[in-house]
Amino acid sequence: MLNEVIQTIPQVLIDGLTLGTVYAVIALGYTMVYGILELINFAHGEIFMTGAFIGTAILIVLTGIGWVSAVPAIIMLITVLLLTAILTGLIGMGIERVAYRPLRNAPRLIPLITAIGISFLLQDIVRFIAELKKGNFIVTGPSLFTDQLLIKASSISSTFNDASIKTSFVIVLVTAVIMMVGLDLFVNRTKWGMAMRAVAQDRETASLMSVNVNKVISITFFIGSALGGATGVLFAVQYGTIDPYIGFILGLKAFTAAVLGGIGNIRGAMLGGLLLGVMEMFASANLTLLTGGVFGAEYKDVFAFAILIIVLLFKPEGLLGKPVAEKV
Repeated sequence: MLNEVIQTIPQVLIDGLTLGTVYAVIALGYTMVYGILELINFAHGEIFMTGAFIGTAILIVLTGIGWVSAVPAIIMLITVLLLTAILTGLIGMGIERVAYRPLRNAPRLIPLITAIGISFLLQDIVRFIAELKKGNFIVTGPSLFTDQLLIKASSISSTFNDASIKTSFVIVLVTAVIMMVGLDLFVNRTKWGMAMRAVAQDRETASLMSVNVNKVISITFFIGSALGGATGVLFAVQYGTIDPYIGFILGLKAFTAAVLGGIGNIRGAMLGGLLLGVMEMFASANLTLLTGGVFGAEYKDVFAFAILIIVLLFKPEGLLGKPVAEKV
């Protein structure tokens, strides 16, 4: 049994990293907002979903006017990523301004309920528009990267099975890593990043030190939503088919990844996303074998959340989080 599990490792790592990078970048939006406002923005999963639909719509329009045959696929993807990131960033800023800012000093439960309401609102708006334009809310976009590469793992060692890599896997992985590293540098090396860290540490003191708190929070929502929307495009490119409800389960898992790594910790969100993606794919490939057929691949979510519960039992602050002393 152990030998059969080891044989699947190359494909598990490839698929797990693909899914894990998606979780990681979405988790960044959760952890950025929580770090500054201590608000769980449950609408962030729907920002990701909206980005997937906006990106797919732009691709369909560009395909209709002949850009796909005239422009290299990578240039097309970069264009769509930038346009989608700007649009979803502006949507995120609008949501913060209209729905969250008036409730900033309200009890924490009220903004949380508002976030859930915004989530349902975005789902229904996107579903309505998709059905109006396409006649169906399940949408399949044009394929930009269809090539596959077979990795001959068996030629290196008979222990492993061969694995296949789609060209889109490399694109998704590299783009997501660039976004994560870029965000980390922005937060830790720039003036606005310093302002974000100051507001996260003590909002009132930061405002006394001439930091424009409202602008910092708006920029935080813009960046988090832009990253989420761009990740939606990467998801659509990798998996092809999208619907208005993909943001719910993916958003929930990305939030889980943020908690696993340490909510409020940017590098923790990255690590948590990658770990969750690999664990989920490992369970999907091997759970039937490990349980003697009692549980199938459909129980992969249970496996991933069980790992999360175990981690939080022994390290409640998450893998990279730091314990916070409670003032009394």
